[in-house]
Amino acid sequence: MTQPPSPATETLRVELGERGYDIVVGQDLIANAGAYIAPLLKRPRAVVITDENVAPHYLDPLTASLAAAGVEVASVTLPAGEQTKSFSQLETLIERLLEMRVERSTTLIALGGGVIGDLVGFTAAVTLRGMPFIQAPTTLLSQVDSSVGGKTGINTRWGKNLVGAFYQPRLVLADTGALNTLDRRQLLAGYAEVVKYGLIDDPDFYDWLEANGADLIDGDMDKRRRAVLTSCAAKARVVASDEREHGARALLNLGHTFGHALEAETGYGDALLHGEAVAIGMAMAFDLSRRIGLCPGQDAERMVRHMAAVGLPADFSALGAADWTADGLLDHMSRDKKVEAGTMTFILARGIGKSFITRDVDPDAVRALLDDWLERSR
Repeated sequence: MTQPPSPATETLRVELGERGYDIVVGQDLIANAGAYIAPLLKRPRAVVITDENVAPHYLDPLTASLAAAGVEVASVTLPAGEQTKSFSQLETLIERLLEMRVERSTTLIALGGGVIGDLVGFTAAVTLRGMPFIQAPTTLLSQVDSSVGGKTGINTRWGKNLVGAFYQPRLVLADTGALNTLDRRQLLAGYAEVVKYGLIDDPDFYDWLEANGADLIDGDMDKRRRAVLTSCAAKARVVASDEREHGARALLNLGHTFGHALEAETGYGDALLHGEAVAIGMAMAFDLSRRIGLCPGQDAERMVRHMAAVGLPADFSALGAADWTADGLLDHMSRDKKVEAGTMTFILARGIGKSFITRDVDPDAVRALLDDWLERSR
């Protein structure tokens, strides 16, 4: 049965002119999704794409709500995990959709975490040269980051998200009640992306996270909602000003240049979740900033201390890095999307809430950092 929306529901706007869209944050949104989604559809037909972990929890409530709102709805369930962001699953999904005889007016709905959101968004961008899609993120990481902003894509053996498109959704429904089904590790992985917003340019938010992050992770719904709203508002502002990452939007990649290299080294599997890689990557970015005299040592230590306090990794000593090399990590980093004229782009920091973009980093300093971190992991 469709439930009334929570009175605590709030709506943010991503201002992109005619392509702008709402981010709705609150509880009971999946059970009430038809009321939000049906008015946006060109035709009352949708396909929900989800994965094997999410489907048992939320597929039936979502499809029931859509059907009650007069929407003809079908679904596709894919395997769970980072490996689903691949050419093979992209082909599988597109073939399934074409078999269903979807039209350009059929709306795709991504129900799941960042993997499903990225894959479905890219599928929508390229199938029939463009289909509308909606994000219904169910993880903390996808609610605060990947579902907002229109970055879509898949991984290749050369690196993460190297094939994709900027393609905006028509709506983001962030049901914070869905976070109750996540295990602690997944919550922590999403929390790393929340911390990122404080470290970039919001020291007051970082102070709040230091005081409230443990409660947020332990299940305080009001604090979870505040964290999602604050993170989404920050990302919406950046996306509105720099949709295709020509400038300030690159700040949102704090920790990602290092983190993506770690994900590549571990094979994009369960050994290292994306948010865990970002947490380690941010610690590395702050350490590099400290080493080259940009960031006070106490700020770098404070950042690592908070990560450790909530249970996030701040180094890669548990990743079996004995055979890793600085050359191998640098090779992964050199394939980053932000490389220009062969020069790597780094997001570094002058302190908590004082991150900036630079391509003027001594390669020897980067190599020395990697060598030291590898030595510490052995």
